[in-house]
Amino acid sequence: MKYYCIGIKGTGMSTLAQILSDLGNDVSGYDDAKDYKFTQKGLEERNISIYYDGEHDIDKDTIVTYSVAFSENHPEIQRMKKLGLKIKKYNEIVGDIVDMFETIGVSGTHGKTTTSSLIRHILEDSVGCNYFIGAGDGYADKKNKYFVLESDEFNRHFLAYHPAYSIITNIEREHLEIYKDIDDIRTTFEKFASQTKKKIVACGDNKEIRKIHFNDNVIFYGFNDNNDVVIRNEKLGENGSSFDLYINNELFDSFEVPLYGEHMVLNTAAAITMCRELGIPINSIKNSLKTFHNAERRFQIEEVGTTTIIDDYAHHPTEIKVTLEGVRQKYPDRKIVVVFKPNTYSRTKDFTEEFASALNIADKVFLTEIDCNREKQEDYPGVSSILITEKIKDAEILDEKNPIVLKNYSGDVICFMSCASVSHLIDKVREIIK
Repeated sequence: MKYYCIGIKGTGMSTLAQILSDLGNDVSGYDDAKDYKFTQKGLEERNISIYYDGEHDIDKDTIVTYSVAFSENHPEIQRMKKLGLKIKKYNEIVGDIVDMFETIGVSGTHGKTTTSSLIRHILEDSVGCNYFIGAGDGYADKKNKYFVLESDEFNRHFLAYHPAYSIITNIEREHLEIYKDIDDIRTTFEKFASQTKKKIVACGDNKEIRKIHFNDNVIFYGFNDNNDVVIRNEKLGENGSSFDLYINNELFDSFEVPLYGEHMVLNTAAAITMCRELGIPINSIKNSLKTFHNAERRFQIEEVGTTTIIDDYAHHPTEIKVTLEGVRQKYPDRKIVVVFKPNTYSRTKDFTEEFASALNIADKVFLTEIDCNREKQEDYPGVSSILITEKIKDAEILDEKNPIVLKNYSGDVICFMSCASVSHLIDKVREIIK
């Protein structure tokens, strides 16, 4: 089969393109962004062609799919329609791949990428697996039994999937430009859960998850004693986290993982619970956890002289809060500076107060202008990053073209946060503080 992926440098589309290629398909794609993105690495390794204009030919038997970041009015999508090519939704193609393997669908408002990456790492060390992880990371081999899939609730994408197993890490208000309210979000997750064929692992500490009507195929995990799998004796240190897991009030085992923050302990517990359900030996799980490295742009640390740079995907207030708590855990005696690039006008409007509260954990905060390619600013009059800076004790707008002010924070921990690319800012800061 031949596939043409529009928006191929997006994290999801890049991953899909890689997997389609691994499964023996002829894959190419288009993107507006001509600058290098970390999602290109896997594409280039597979010699997948990336086009930046509409001058190239497309075979008539090619299946076209496109990112939701691209409007249907985009010239390249319109060109495909005029050519009469078959256009298939992104999540429908993913759904077809799901049915080829024993799929573990990892869902939740937060923690999907890390939890997926943990399961992938454990399975790769033991039995092998395929994976589709939203950090631009994908791989498939028809010989592997398992397929680890980060199952995104955005645009209700994950309702196209019918996995063998699933995980629900948490449910919160998010994507309010799509969902009416928290009830709408929860019922959509409930639908996803109902499509799971074998077993569900869900965080029982989350009140919205507890409202879901599961069948008898759910295992609850968390800190609370009413869960099936209970986390106890948690220790958060500068070198990572350790904890015990209890099942039916009996000690199952003790675990260590080089991750930071209570939320990462929860993600790790979810991965352990799922891998135990898959029959992975406990010693294999424990050994794999000790060597785990998180996905791209998940608490990614770089030392530049005396300055520590952290690149993180956090873009929701809860994600920012728990990530900064993790930074405090690892660097308890350092000054923490945040550079935050808000993504979407709708999220900025809906969570202004929550963003300010989370960012106030830092010692100093810089915000850039809002980065959004799927919303128009004119539809959100008065919405800008200033709404957030006005509510933070020490915050200001950063000039992205000339972030020279960050030189004043050499020797500190500078944490870049956004689901949009901030690589250009990090590159500039490296030069400034050298």
